[in-house]
Amino acid sequence: MTASLPSAHAPVGIFDSGLGGLSVLRHIHAQLPHEHLLYFADSGFAPYGDKPEPIVIERVLTVAQYLLGQGAKALVVACNTATVAAVRELRERHPGMPIVGVEPGLKPAAALSKSGKVGVLATERTLRGAKFLALRDQIHRDSGAEFLLQPCIGLVDMIETGDLDSEAMRAMLARYVWPLIDHGADTLVLGCTHYPLVRDAIERVLAAYGAPGVALVDTGDAVARQLARLLAADALLRADDGTNDAALTGYTTAGAATLTTAFNSLLGIDPTVREVDLPLPAGWLSSPHI
Repeated sequence: MTASLPSAHAPVGIFDSGLGGLSVLRHIHAQLPHEHLLYFADSGFAPYGDKPEPIVIERVLTVAQYLLGQGAKALVVACNTATVAAVRELRERHPGMPIVGVEPGLKPAAALSKSGKVGVLATERTLRGAKFLALRDQIHRDSGAEFLLQPCIGLVDMIETGDLDSEAMRAMLARYVWPLIDHGADTLVLGCTHYPLVRDAIERVLAAYGAPGVALVDTGDAVARQLARLLAADALLRADDGTNDAALTGYTTAGAATLTTAFNSLLGIDPTVREVDLPLPAGWLSSPHI
């Protein structure tokens, strides 16, 4: 719980395991241009998808607490893996606070598909999560759509390096995308917030395979709309006061230069970026991973 009620002038905290959440930030900035925003890229601990769930939960709570310490009035968990693992516990820790998670767009994808087969590109952690599997089963019952699940091992790591459209990137994407098309998928869900950052490369891979008409679905726009609804419901929307002074500040657990470059190249903006040193999860310190 926060010590006092937040103000509409307070910022919105948005976080991801790295750069992927910028795909969500882009929609939030476009839909809520008057809001002060904080973006936290936990690139020094990325990716989350290959880490045990208790470690991810502890890390999410730590990052969220840092953003609350910077005065955040609401939180956006702009990471599918973190949402699956930890959004429930985060809401339990901070009841009454607007908290928006992300989940793969299975429902809109099922509605779009003409073949009834939808490919889902996501991390292993997301695809194994009970929340995701329950959502898949529910939408399958409601729509009859068949979901073809494809874990994309290594894709987040490559995106984090800034490689968005090299020959190596397209080769990796082809390994994950082409089998889904071979099995009849005419719609692909970009089930990780990193993946919209390589949307252009995915479209080139589809065109090269003779499948340019395959639809791509991500949920950044829906997340921004849900955030706007929750802020409005709690009278926390920041009004346009005519000053056009909405600020964006970036935080990262890796080098500031990487996040600065990503802001500039992906969003065309140049906000202040600060490096942050967060304590590692206690269980990770004794883990054989390090």
